[in-house]
Amino acid sequence: MLKDITIGQYFPGGSVIHRLDPRIKIVLTFVIIVCLFVANNIIGYGICAFFIFTELGLSRVPVKYVFKGLRPLLLILLLTIFVNMLMVEGQVIYSLGPLNITREGLMQAGRMAARLVLLVMGASLLTLTTSPIALTDGIEKLLNPFRRLGVPAHELAMMMTIALRFIPTLLDETDKIMKAQMARGADFESGNLLRRAKNLVPLLVPLFISAFRRADDLALAMESRCYRGGKNRTRMKVLMMARTDYFALVLGVLTLGVTIASRGWQVF
Repeated sequence: MLKDITIGQYFPGGSVIHRLDPRIKIVLTFVIIVCLFVANNIIGYGICAFFIFTELGLSRVPVKYVFKGLRPLLLILLLTIFVNMLMVEGQVIYSLGPLNITREGLMQAGRMAARLVLLVMGASLLTLTTSPIALTDGIEKLLNPFRRLGVPAHELAMMMTIALRFIPTLLDETDKIMKAQMARGADFESGNLLRRAKNLVPLLVPLFISAFRRADDLALAMESRCYRGGKNRTRMKVLMMARTDYFALVLGVLTLGVTIASRGWQVF
């Protein structure tokens, strides 16, 4: 299941989405996040889903690969649906003892589930279609106006990108440690949920040691290449906006506008 997490992984390609300016892709990701929290009916969520699936189709990233990243969220998704379905008061559809399933609860559960799924898909598409270097440059460019306020734009961009890049690395390391301990008799699959959680505690020490070792190796590698932060740094590839980038930005703004307008539409 750890290998199913797609956030932080990069899927190489030459599609239209891959060629977009990283700044535009970051802005569009924030736009779709705002749209998902603004939407309050099926039309709003439909607009968000159409935008994300259109982006997915243009990116040429396999649909199975993206949906594979939703498997680790299955437990959280089911828990979210269950809690919202039973805890929201309204018109009772079915009763099971003290528990009541309401019409409003089902609608709220559907909205929360759709929001969670689309949120993960949108965030995954950003990292799947943007290389770590391009993502760093894009974040830094977006943070440059805040340098006058003392914000270290380059350092923040570098830290955020390294954190994203280390997600799949640490997941692979966790998987290797689990397999090594299972080969020595450790059991991570039997027992109830509490017992499984306790069985995962021995993973933390070797995982932390491995993470600190990798961080130390990365620091030494950066120092050996005379890395001194963002001051006086130049780039081989300078970010330039194209017509496609402006078109994508306008499309994102229109999507946000239509989603906000849909809040007042009556939907049965």
